[in-house]
Amino acid sequence: MRSPHADLWMVIAGIVGILSIASLVGFALQRRLSPNGQNAAIENLNARIRAWWVMAAAIAIAFLGGRTGVIALFLLCSFAALREFMTLTNATRADHWSLAAVFFVALPVQYYLIWLSWYGLFAIFIPVWVFLFLPVVTALARDTRNFLIRIAEMQWALMICVYCVSHVPALLNLSIPGYEERGVLLIAFLVIVVQLSDVFQYVWGTLIGRHKIAPDLSPSKTVEGFVGGCLTATAIGAGLWWITPFSPWQAAMMSLVITVMGFLGGLVMSAIKRDRGVKDWGHSIAGHGGFIDRLDSVIFAAPVFFHLTRYYWLAG
Repeated sequence: MRSPHADLWMVIAGIVGILSIASLVGFALQRRLSPNGQNAAIENLNARIRAWWVMAAAIAIAFLGGRTGVIALFLLCSFAALREFMTLTNATRADHWSLAAVFFVALPVQYYLIWLSWYGLFAIFIPVWVFLFLPVVTALARDTRNFLIRIAEMQWALMICVYCVSHVPALLNLSIPGYEERGVLLIAFLVIVVQLSDVFQYVWGTLIGRHKIAPDLSPSKTVEGFVGGCLTATAIGAGLWWITPFSPWQAAMMSLVITVMGFLGGLVMSAIKRDRGVKDWGHSIAGHGGFIDRLDSVIFAAPVFFHLTRYYWLAG
């Protein structure tokens, strides 16, 4: 078995190769179809490719930084996503202490528990302890206007932006027999498969998409795009079995599960945006919207992937 660093460098080299090809295609399309920036679709494509270079570089640096780098990266992503989410809620001045507890207690403690590899508390800290005590802090502020709505929004923000996202670096804590010291590759597998599923759902939907799945939530999502994207990403995931503890068919099944969960996560995030009357969660990433717009698929996929892997390859 090759060293985890050798496999990680191979993954990084593959990503660089794909982005290089995408950049060349984007440059050629711009020269031919949008020399003066008049084609909005081409300009958006190139903006997305440039943003992917920056995001890929940040992820690669974090991966090469090992455990500390990965945990720090996703902690910052959770903080940025939580900030985006809370700007769209009904929080008032009375929620000052509740928000302080969310950002400066719940979030760092959750990631500290991951750092300690304390699974027993990490798994219940937010959905039990924080969810029970957060309403108490808010109630003590003595502002009952929209109390239930305000609490539900903060709890849901914590669930998707912190609890779910934190399951990505938690993969580092899975000491699977024969797969020790390779958790970062498991994270790479999850991120690559889920993100490629998004890309190919868009590509297949653009090429052959006819039947919309949920036009009121996300007009661009089609049955053809969903099926084509999931199957393509599943095939790629099966081909990446060598960086996982899975066999090829197990990697394919896990890929199918996380691509479907990623799609469902995207639908839920789209429903929340429609409810709030916004197109994107933010404008932090050129061509991609905000952090939640990039994490929406990972949000639902990460906890399911973590617990399936833990149950079948560790606890089993």
